[in-house]
Amino acid sequence: MASTLKLVVFILLSLCTLSPVSSHRRHPLDSLTPAEFARVRAVVKKSYPSPKHNLTFQYVGLDEPDKPAIHSWLSNPSSKSPPRRASVITRLDRQTHEIIVDISTRSIVSDHVYKGHGYPMLTSDEQVAAYGLPKTYEPFIKSVKKRGLNLSDVVCSTYTVGWFGEVKSRRVLKLLCYYIDGTVNLYLRPLEGITLVVDLDEMNIVEYYDRFTVPVPKAEGTDYRASKQKPPFGPHLNGAAFIQPDGPGFKIDGQLSVNVTRLWAYWVFHLSFDVRAGPIISLASIYDLEKQEYRRVLYRGFISEEFVPYQDPTVEWYYRTFFDSGEFGFGQCAVSLKPLADCPANAVFLDAYYAGQDGTPVKTPNTFCIFENYAGNIMWRHTELGIPDEVIKEVRPDVSLVVRMVATVGNYDYILDWEFKPSGSIKFGVGLTGVLEVRGASYTHTDQIKEDAYGTLVAENTIGVYHDHFLTYYLDLDVDGEANSFVKNNLETIRVTDHSSPRKSYWTVVSETAKTEAEARVQLGLKQSELVVVNPNKKTKLGNPIGYRLIPGPATPTLLSYDDYPQLRGAFTENNVWVTPYNKSEKWAGGLYTDQSRGDDTLAVWSHRNRNIENKDIVLWYTVGFHHVPCQEDFPLMPTLSSGFEIRPTNFFESNPVLKAVHIGSTATAIAKDGFPKSGPPPSRYWHA
Repeated sequence: MASTLKLVVFILLSLCTLSPVSSHRRHPLDSLTPAEFARVRAVVKKSYPSPKHNLTFQYVGLDEPDKPAIHSWLSNPSSKSPPRRASVITRLDRQTHEIIVDISTRSIVSDHVYKGHGYPMLTSDEQVAAYGLPKTYEPFIKSVKKRGLNLSDVVCSTYTVGWFGEVKSRRVLKLLCYYIDGTVNLYLRPLEGITLVVDLDEMNIVEYYDRFTVPVPKAEGTDYRASKQKPPFGPHLNGAAFIQPDGPGFKIDGQLSVNVTRLWAYWVFHLSFDVRAGPIISLASIYDLEKQEYRRVLYRGFISEEFVPYQDPTVEWYYRTFFDSGEFGFGQCAVSLKPLADCPANAVFLDAYYAGQDGTPVKTPNTFCIFENYAGNIMWRHTELGIPDEVIKEVRPDVSLVVRMVATVGNYDYILDWEFKPSGSIKFGVGLTGVLEVRGASYTHTDQIKEDAYGTLVAENTIGVYHDHFLTYYLDLDVDGEANSFVKNNLETIRVTDHSSPRKSYWTVVSETAKTEAEARVQLGLKQSELVVVNPNKKTKLGNPIGYRLIPGPATPTLLSYDDYPQLRGAFTENNVWVTPYNKSEKWAGGLYTDQSRGDDTLAVWSHRNRNIENKDIVLWYTVGFHHVPCQEDFPLMPTLSSGFEIRPTNFFESNPVLKAVHIGSTATAIAKDGFPKSGPPPSRYWHA
């Protein structure tokens, strides 16, 4: 597309793409820099010197300043920044420590030993260390030889063990192993029947099982590398170019800000990175041309948790009920994006850092890409044929700004998109691809299956097991201010009984404002409703409450019984929508300590307090769900399966905010020359308080 709309956006970026030393003043919500990670490490290790203590860093992230402190900083350019503090979770002598470090004073503010249920997120380093244990473990070596396999072609992967009512006192995980002779697609060649249990604090094998033997699925046809493909080839795909003659509609200014100029729509937001959540979007607001001011939309948003329960209840599989964010970390699992494949030619790439197990910073190059996206969609159009002797055609192409990250959690790759649209909408996209989790079996044809196989035969000796994906988003919406309410605009059928019309029925909207958390819970599909977060204290000129509407994806309820142990831990999936009052400590839907958790610190538990949420600072939680019944087309690599949702302005603007959007190069450009500022208005610290 040679001429296109230019998306105008301000973005604050805090991904440490530059040197930690910057001329810019740090934003209080910036990610921790490599220098700050090093400082945190030094402070903690000084308090617990080695080798006396076996100290590991399980989580290091920003200790988010209180919301009033952020507002104060935003509204007063000369005010002092809130203290830079880090939240640190360590393992030390088989105990979990919660530590707050003041980075500027190089001191420990607090150190609390956690004694509740569950364990912190796994580190990459300890998982890698566990991978190597089977190769020197004699019972495992004998099992491999018994199967006639080469030990050098065996690789292992880590699996969390969940909780099933038993008393637990050890931090353990399970190892399952795969055979890579003839392919790199290891997950499709499991060594079924072998299970190892590793004590992570001691880093040794504490249990071993070799229960049975089934054929290892064939390697033929499973390798997905382009260099390994054989004729016939196809289809041949021609690339499509998105041309921006004047360059992108945004530019990165240092490590803190992205500034763009002129035209019609202004998004402002802050992007940061967390080892557990991955991308965090904060302080998103949009410039209202009519009001000539930035207006708040989203204070803070991120993926809080992902629950992935597999549906095979047998001894080898029942525990595979993963919490990918809380156990493995979306940020820790972020992979480097590939230019011209993961992201288009016009993308800008950003690196990110997290703290490794020893506290030193780990760099992930090209963690994020940001690009303006034109996919041939239409923003708005109309053709008028009703005027005599005249045909009027007006159309505007739809251009949006996308922030993308990909997390590879074991066999699955998750494509995570945040898409900002000129209309004021934010779309949240999730794409699932990668490799199926399969079970080796003796079957080579479906006619041989006489019992419940808990999945689909996708290849010889290969069962693709049924499973779910539930991704729960945390969305602290501050629509034109903090005091908001959650409204269900219920669509109700009205019968015409008084013979006033030839019609016998119609539907109308009956609004219901949720006063408590219980009234705000929604299971989609049970009732036709529009779900809106409104600011009850502000109205349009016509008297409508301003708001943002949730446009959900497909209704995907959990199908597990509510008393099943994995569902107790994942009870936050029992409703598609929850609303809670803002509480800084309530961030992780599955609890702070998800590994081997018992469901006693989840969104569902917090919500049972049934707190008042009317005209309050509230948080909207929304779950994107997939029920996955694998098919042969998912083998040996799965085409991307996509879903998502949208938040869309509803009586937020006085009228269509993109009515005057200009298609550059069209005749409309001349009309608009004097109607738009040549440069974007200053963002006033990226939010008006």
